[in-house]
Parts: sequence; structure tokens; C-alpha cells
Amino acid sequence: MIIKPEIQGVVARSAHPLGCEQAVLKQIDYVRQAKPISNGPKRVLIIGASSGFGLAARIALAFGGSKADTIGVSLERAPSKNHVGSAGFYNNYYFRKHATKEGRIAINIHGDAFSKQTKEQVIEAIETYFEGEVDLIIYSVASGTRTNCETGEMWRSAIKPVGNSVSGSTIMLENDAWVESSLEPATSEEAEATLKVMGGEDWESWIDTLINAESIGEGCKTIAFSYMGPEITHPIYLDGTLGRAKIDLHQTSHSLNLKLANFDGGAYATVCKALVTKASVFIPGLTPYLISLYRVMKEKGTHEGCIEQMQRLFSDKLFNQTVPVDGERLIRMDDLELEPETQNEVRLLMNSMNSENFAQLGDYAGLKDEFLQLNGFGFSGVDYDAPANIDKYIKASTC
Repeated sequence: MIIKPEIQGVVARSAHPLGCEQAVLKQIDYVRQAKPISNGPKRVLIIGASSGFGLAARIALAFGGSKADTIGVSLERAPSKNHVGSAGFYNNYYFRKHATKEGRIAINIHGDAFSKQTKEQVIEAIETYFEGEVDLIIYSVASGTRTNCETGEMWRSAIKPVGNSVSGSTIMLENDAWVESSLEPATSEEAEATLKVMGGEDWESWIDTLINAESIGEGCKTIAFSYMGPEITHPIYLDGTLGRAKIDLHQTSHSLNLKLANFDGGAYATVCKALVTKASVFIPGLTPYLISLYRVMKEKGTHEGCIEQMQRLFSDKLFNQTVPVDGERLIRMDDLELEPETQNEVRLLMNSMNSENFAQLGDYAGLKDEFLQLNGFGFSGVDYDAPANIDKYIKASTC
């Protein structure tokens, strides 16, 4: 099967397995040369491990100095005779391959992070591979839906403003088109459903489940990833349904911190930099900000991708004797993004940007390349005209 990029709107419909391996190897190479992680955890659970910050965190902890063994949870589409499978499936496959070569334990659990069955599988894996306890729990779930385990009700998130409609621009990666749109405010039901999917409730459910199963090690920490952004993005993000869900996540970190204090541990919401991830491209109006930010930060030499953010988080912040937090007890990895000079330059770019000049003014080429690489395309070491042997991955998915 010859695999080419297929994009519908902002959704990738194809992934290249050998390109996904190159993406994993590129991150491994970075952390091996970066400032090493000291005093890091040895037994790590990553809930949402197959892409973005979750995958980068897993790579950093396994290869960036901590030499951690990991259990990764994700719900990805395996390849079949009719479908190539998702990038996350191949990321998991190749992470495990290269971690195993290094002598690391790397367990991939395929399942819905919201389900009781997946939680039970994880507890069994912790008993089997980690002698019954974990040292770090990373919550990095990016999903648009969640099923109520008690009733079967399906909650669907809605990324919308609250109170008033908001107009903005989005760039369609499918055809490189600048699209103007207006979003109506969310209903109360949509806001509540978004809170259920993207807020802190399930994170707390995971920690409670692990505490009840006596799976929490002494000194265990947990983190969940968030974003706040500058004022220019607040109408669609921080002040909208998604931002309110993230605030709930921040509040959840405080209650979890009290619970983990009983184990001499702690819980932190970690506010990351705006980046191209499979989740972020869905946020209406964010792409013009991203391409402006990418240009400014690359010119200043302060740009970081997911792997740079995660290595810096673990080497400089989370495992310090005192974890540096702001007044709301948040770990701020968006410090470089929010530098006043950077934001002033970004604002000037965005004010000058339109459908005719966005590719010239912003770093659209860089954003598009990064999106393609998330799905295994655009790597010089891969022959994209050669057929990929999907059968071996189909066999691996059934083992």
C-alpha cells in the first residue's frame, strides 16, 4: 500500500508508519542531547500517551535521563485491510519498539480512558509490571466525547464562546484556505457537556481509583495539561467552554493535591505553550495566532515543540525539591510565549494578517509541516513512493 497525506478540513485521514517512527526517533534524539532529568520517576502511567504532550512526556521520561518504565493508555485506530490506521497507533508501536531496545518496560493499553474496564486493565498492569505502584500519573486525554459509565449517556464537547457570539478566522489545512466564521454562544447543555469531557472529573476518578487500589507510590505526583493563552485568544478559549473546562481542571488539581499529600506527593495543572497538536487545530480561530506566534518565537530562538516543553518541565520544574508555581499553583510552561515583547509582535502580525497574506506574514509553512509530521509525512529519510507493509502492523495489533 502506497500511503499519501489525506487531509479533510483540519483532520488527517492517513498516517505513514515509517514516518511515525521517524517522528518518535527525532524526539528521542532531542532528549538524549538535552539537559537530563534528575530525580525523575521510574514507574509512570500516561493516560493519553499516543501523541502530542502525552507522547512527548513518555519519550522524555524513558529516554531523557529518568529511564522510566511506562504504561501508556490510548484509544487509537489499528490498521486493517481497508484502513491504514491512525498515527497514534504507530507512535505507540514504535515507542514500545525503541524503549524495549533500551531495556525499558513499555506497556500499551488500548482502551477508552473514561471507562471502568480500562481503569481495571491499568491496575492489573501496575500489579504485573510495576510491583503494584506508580510514581507519576500524567493525564493527557484529548477527546471530543465521553460516555457516562453509569447511564450510557454520551457527552459531546462543543468548543464555543459563552454569552456572546465570536467571529474569527481559521485556516483549513486541507486546501490552505483562510475561512471567516462566526460561532454562536454555547447552550448551557453544551457548556456542561464540555466540562464533563474536558474538565477535571475523570482525572480525579483516575486518582481515586488508583488510591483505592493501593497503586500510589510514596512521593507520587500527578499532572494534567492545560492552556490559557494571551488576551487575544480569550474570547474563544479562556472565556469559552474550553477555557471553563480547563479552569475546572485547575481546581481539580487542588483537591488531588490534598489527597496525594497523604503519600508525600502532589498534583499540578501544567499550563503549556500553544502548539500544533491533533487537538489544537480543532479550536476555531487559533491557527492565525499559532502561525504568528511560531514566526515570532522562531525568530527570537524561543520556540519550543511538545518534546522541548516536556523535557524542560521534567528537568527544570516538576522534580525540583520545590516545584515552581504561580499564584494559582499552576506550573507555567507558557512563560516564553507570554513574554510582553513576544506578544506585542504577535499582535502586530495578526492585525496585519488576512486571507491574501497570511502565508507570507506568518509561519504557515512551519505549521503545515509540523501537522504533516504529526501524521508521519515530510521526513527526508522515508521513501513515500514505496509501498508500506501494513500486514505486519495488522498482525501486531492482534497480538
